[in-house]
Amino acid sequence: MNEEAHAGVDGRRMFGVVGLVALSVMAMVIGLPGHAAAEPNPNPASIVAESVQPAGELDLAVRSTAMRRNMTVKVLPAKGDRPAPTLYLLNGAAGGDGGSSWFDRTDIRTYFADQNVNVVVPMGGAASYFTDWQHPDPVLGVQKWATFLTSELPAVIDRRLDTNGRNAVAGISMAGTSVFQLSLHAPELYQALGSFSGCAQTSDPLGQAVVRMVVEGRGHGNTLNMWGPPTDPAWRANDPYVHAASFRGKSIYVSNGTGAPGRYDTIDGPGIDGNGQKLFDQLAVGAVIETATAECTRNLQRRMREVGVPATFHLYEGGTHSWPYWQDELHRAWPQFRAVLAR
Repeated sequence: MNEEAHAGVDGRRMFGVVGLVALSVMAMVIGLPGHAAAEPNPNPASIVAESVQPAGELDLAVRSTAMRRNMTVKVLPAKGDRPAPTLYLLNGAAGGDGGSSWFDRTDIRTYFADQNVNVVVPMGGAASYFTDWQHPDPVLGVQKWATFLTSELPAVIDRRLDTNGRNAVAGISMAGTSVFQLSLHAPELYQALGSFSGCAQTSDPLGQAVVRMVVEGRGHGNTLNMWGPPTDPAWRANDPYVHAASFRGKSIYVSNGTGAPGRYDTIDGPGIDGNGQKLFDQLAVGAVIETATAECTRNLQRRMREVGVPATFHLYEGGTHSWPYWQDELHRAWPQFRAVLAR
């Protein structure tokens, strides 16, 4: 299923729920991690299988002690002859399944071809918020994404590639919240954070409703297994809006469209390719979701100004919740990230 419109059966189910949220002011989508610095793992993750694609792209199977399974990770190794930084790109609520990953829907292969950066895309994590769940879930299983992404995987990548120890993380939609939460979980790991069409509020009643919409409505998991009941401190501990001051010193890029039809929302647009149903979903569901995340993004912008945290905010006219806009935003964010990662 494509991330941009949450099309098909899941998309229509979410549309009904989002419609209710919109009655309040339509304001959310997505969530992630936990607090405290990542603890060293006594049983480090390791690469158990690797294949090299024709263009040098690596497909890795990484055995995760925390997740208790092999994790699929796709990598574009840096082309330079010197140690390179690493850019982690997180997929949205579909976890990259069904052709909804950065590799499937954007030009990262060509865009980063001449850049001295390792690009790493973990696969999986649908409806997980890429956080460490408190309990295994009957449907979604063991979810220890914060540990995997901040402790296990970076160590694996640093051992396998010629890295310089500097990292950035960027994500779309659900993961647009997760990038902040992962930084809360491991404050020293990332020098740059990118959030495209995310919602950085998780602990207020409306934010909790949106998290449940993603985890339970879409993923059929149970948020009680993730962060506990609504009164559990974990909801607030994972709220980037509440902890906005914690991101001081990071290079931050946040973007969002208005939800109104934009230049890619046409019958011949990228990913639409003449399919009327896809266009309808993008204009209906995708518009409502983007309108909601726009409200969250404006709230985060105000909050960061209040606490004096410098950040780049790009609030563009038009644009639904869809991949072509996120590709553009990655292109806009990368020069800012490249500058801080090269220091």
